[in-house]
Amino acid sequence: MSAILAAALLIADFVIRVLSLVIIPRNRRPQTALAWLLAIFFIPYIGFGLFLLLGTFRLPKRRRQKQVEINQYILETTEGFDRVADEAPWPDWLTPIVELNRTLGAMPMVGGNSSTMYQEDAVALATMTEEIDLASKTIHVEFYILALDSTTKPFFDALARAIERGVIVRVLFDHLGTLQYRGFRPAKRALTKMGARWHLMLPFEPLRGRFQRPDLRNHRKLMVLDGRIAFTGSQNVIDPGYEKRKNAKRGLQWKDFMVRFEGPVVAGIDALFVTDWYAETDELLTREAAPARDYGPGSLDCQVVPSGPGFEGENNLRLFNSLVYTAQKKVVLVSPYFVPDDSMLYAITTAAQSGLDVRLIVSEIGDQFFVYHAQRSYYEALLRAGVRIFLFESPTILHAKHFTIDDDVSVIGSSNMDMRSFSLDFEISIMVSGGTFLERMRKVEADYLERSRELTLDEWLRRPMLSRALDNVARLTAAVQ
Repeated sequence: MSAILAAALLIADFVIRVLSLVIIPRNRRPQTALAWLLAIFFIPYIGFGLFLLLGTFRLPKRRRQKQVEINQYILETTEGFDRVADEAPWPDWLTPIVELNRTLGAMPMVGGNSSTMYQEDAVALATMTEEIDLASKTIHVEFYILALDSTTKPFFDALARAIERGVIVRVLFDHLGTLQYRGFRPAKRALTKMGARWHLMLPFEPLRGRFQRPDLRNHRKLMVLDGRIAFTGSQNVIDPGYEKRKNAKRGLQWKDFMVRFEGPVVAGIDALFVTDWYAETDELLTREAAPARDYGPGSLDCQVVPSGPGFEGENNLRLFNSLVYTAQKKVVLVSPYFVPDDSMLYAITTAAQSGLDVRLIVSEIGDQFFVYHAQRSYYEALLRAGVRIFLFESPTILHAKHFTIDDDVSVIGSSNMDMRSFSLDFEISIMVSGGTFLERMRKVEADYLERSRELTLDEWLRRPMLSRALDNVARLTAAVQ
């Protein structure tokens, strides 16, 4: 009997390996396929089981159907937005990128916008709380992580006060993104008690019949008030130490970047909330027009670019690469998790090798072991190409996500520059054309650089062998993290 079982397992092992060679490379990046094949060849049964669970980017059938409707809704409801004037002072190369974004499902480029930037988490959270107290009609809240703790309690209290005075409060937050934190259940209880209309995004509840690939997540962070003011960027609604004892022991604090927008772009950001609300509730909200306002000459041109597994193209990756390839002088990239695919690595190194001033600002330390080591595995290639790498001072995690191109274009939002954000996460990016916005972004970058040290190739080549080994192994898993 044991001989028969052994033979059966051997045959199964052989069949799994052969099928994997046929199935896995289909319509996948070579590096993603390689990561899965390595897992299956080293641990066949476990690896193949994980592939069946995690190996497809496809959402459930009903969710895919709704996403088609959502994409069409974005195109239809934003077609009437006031566009920027034909004589807008754009560089010649920006127009095709605007059209590319639109083709992939983005909003139109709209003018007449203004903005305020926030580099400190406490200030951003306090400002959002103050704006909640000023709202009179609707508040739309959508965050990857929305936890109730001592830091965020004033935010929740403001939502409760808004409901008491008759404001409609709708709240979305990612299920698995928030579930891991102590503030998850208190947040649910508080939202229910105050009477907020809230739902989990991409709920993973197999016992209730709600199942999809568990690491497909909604990573967006945004809030829209009365259809007039919008906040978006990198910050979650949670204590800056993320409620974890190990972070407190290490003294870790997160540093984010948020932007407050007014103007026509707010309708585009709200349209993204509306589509996510529809995806989770089947309720399609009507878009409420913001009060008319003259923002004056020289205001910002903005384009909202949504991305995620519900879109056929990797919208954020295509946008990032297109902008890097069109740069003429300078590229500054800021990301807490920098794990590029080959196309982005080539774009960045090509820019540096072409003589452009290319700078990457990342944290000196990491909070996610495999991502941190996978990121480090790219440093040698970047440094050899001429990219200047700056490590933001420990023990702060620089969680900001943005980049600038020449003196023309900035991109801010929730998207990291890693394969997870390109393929697995729903993200929001805002492309901004306007010299005043970019000038302020340069001051933000300068502040980061003052608190960073530059990494040299000589220093990097002297790192310990164990560290090199960890980096190289983590890189093999980068595509499936």
